[in-house]
Amino acid sequence: MANLNDKVVVCGAGGFIGGHLVSDLLAKGHKNIRAVDIKPFGEWYQRFPEAENLQLDLQEKPACYKSLKDAKNVYNLAADMGGMGFIENNRCLCMLSVLINTHLCMAAKDCGVDRYFYASSACVYNADKQRDPNVTALIEEDAYPGQPEDGYGWEKLFSERMCRHFREDYGLKTRVARYHNVYGPNGTYDGGREKAPAAISRKVIEAKLTGKHNIEIWGDGHQTRSFMYITDCLKGTQNLLAGDIIEPINLGSSELVSINQLVDIVEDIAGIKLKRSYNLKAPKGVNGRNSDNTLIKKLMGWEPDTKLRAGMEKTYRWIHDQMTSKRKSA
Repeated sequence: MANLNDKVVVCGAGGFIGGHLVSDLLAKGHKNIRAVDIKPFGEWYQRFPEAENLQLDLQEKPACYKSLKDAKNVYNLAADMGGMGFIENNRCLCMLSVLINTHLCMAAKDCGVDRYFYASSACVYNADKQRDPNVTALIEEDAYPGQPEDGYGWEKLFSERMCRHFREDYGLKTRVARYHNVYGPNGTYDGGREKAPAAISRKVIEAKLTGKHNIEIWGDGHQTRSFMYITDCLKGTQNLLAGDIIEPINLGSSELVSINQLVDIVEDIAGIKLKRSYNLKAPKGVNGRNSDNTLIKKLMGWEPDTKLRAGMEKTYRWIHDQMTSKRKSA
């Protein structure tokens, strides 16, 4: 049972998942949370006065030691990343996030941290296994032989190994989850870092608000993915940190859909049908990716189970409120 007075550090707390995690920890009664992010406080997606909020660059080693002083449990969600449009055009920036996890692991060892969670990604998986939209769901062993997403995927795979060796060599209790496309309210929906669920929601809302009933889809629309709602991500992440699963594990929904089907869902929520055009030169990632949840069901007795339609309804409504509010104040 977690001690609610133990110091918990959330790195990347100003981001989408980090903000939700701090909120959830506070709701569960945690009284000693340190939230850390590089962004100015005004740019955090969620910020809570009940937490100790620090603006620090975790690529810098001294910042990591300052962040982890007296920490019992650490969640490392910090990374310079975004959707496919960002990671395909910013491979160096994505790779530099390796400094964050490396310095945090060093600080965790020296500061006596008990448990350390690292947020990895399905982008670590071998690209040869993701060439067909009718993809066979990826099992954990499919990360090797290594051929991950260039830049971002390599950083994640390397950092997984770093966690492993800190566990093996120094006894740091590291836990690693491979996130599959997390989505939900209170996240990025424009500006270039947004992921497909938010981007498509924004485009559909723009079409509805402007009366221009057209939508551009990146790729041919046949590429497939699974999308995990934020509450499932939070549950799996916290259970993983508290548990005994030491090897990287899939944390994602197994509900596979094409991008065209995702657009269908958002159109249905909006009550609108749009004329589709396909930008075949835009970044689209691999042709198919899905989470095989056999292992997490075996070891946790649970898997992410929020239906995509239900999660997208909440996500769409939040983005709609944000966009209409901005239009009114413009």
